Amino acid sequence: METVGFIGLGNMGGGMAGNIQKAGYQMVVHDINEGATRPFLEGGAHLASSPADVASQCDVTFTSLPGPREVEAVAVGLEGVLQGAKPGSVYIDLSTSRPTLIRELEPKFREKGVHVLDAPVSGGKSGAQSRNLAVMVGGDREVFERVKPLLDAFGDKVFYAGEIGAGSVAKLVHNMIGHGVRQAIAEGMTLGVKAGVDTEALWQCIRRGSLGRMNVLHEGFVRTVFKGEYEPAGFALSLARKDIGLATELAKEFDVPMPIANLSEQLAIQAMNRGWANHDSTVVVRLQEEMADVEIRADIDVTKAAKFITTHPDE
Repeated sequence: METVGFIGLGNMGGGMAGNIQKAGYQMVVHDINEGATRPFLEGGAHLASSPADVASQCDVTFTSLPGPREVEAVAVGLEGVLQGAKPGSVYIDLSTSRPTLIRELEPKFREKGVHVLDAPVSGGKSGAQSRNLAVMVGGDREVFERVKPLLDAFGDKVFYAGEIGAGSVAKLVHNMIGHGVRQAIAEGMTLGVKAGVDTEALWQCIRRGSLGRMNVLHEGFVRTVFKGEYEPAGFALSLARKDIGLATELAKEFDVPMPIANLSEQLAIQAMNRGWANHDSTVVVRLQEEMADVEIRADIDVTKAAKFITTHPDE
């Protein structure tokens, strides 16, 4: 069984690394916050002094980082992964990052005989902890097949997206669509409530219609928007704003018009300027509530809502 390195043990990385350790892999860990490494050390992992030190000891090295700047620094910066990586080993970046960046990094690793995959994930902090994650992978298919059992240790839906960078493209498209759908839900809910329909009744009607069968109206509205409470964040606005910005940046690179995505980005920026960076990303719905001059509130149990989705998929 491979020795696995993990760099970045924050909200997402900590959960994923925890599931890798539970699967029985020997681990080497590193984080700028040494406190984040303690649970892994107590479980038998080894502490590395730098990303290069991690890679020098491991067959597979993962990074889970906030964004492109951190990915580049950890991958090829001073004492980065590239410096320590062994020929034949695999470097896998799990971050939501820039497809162009991983495509620029891959040849540098290939020159040293190191394989690279980009494998961003979707499912949030709770999914990272519970292994309820989609993992979207780009890179050489043979390398993907080689490490898939390891990816299965922390993701229950592991997909091969295509060549290097394809995983990052798929993740940005996924998040971009999510932001657009959320804005549509916000507009529809504020319209319905202002036109006189009770929030919970409206939510149930939508849930039991065709949109509900597609699971578009997700529990995030129940957990945050309907309560008017956006802390603690399940997925922080600052990260959401970074993701949608990467998507619109990619669209400019390929000359793809995206009016809805651009609107979603502007709303995220507006919410950031309100000082809501550390709130849950659904806080952007507050802007729609203010513009519509109505609040959408209801006391709906999150657990029951989730159970409804599972047990009534065709309603």
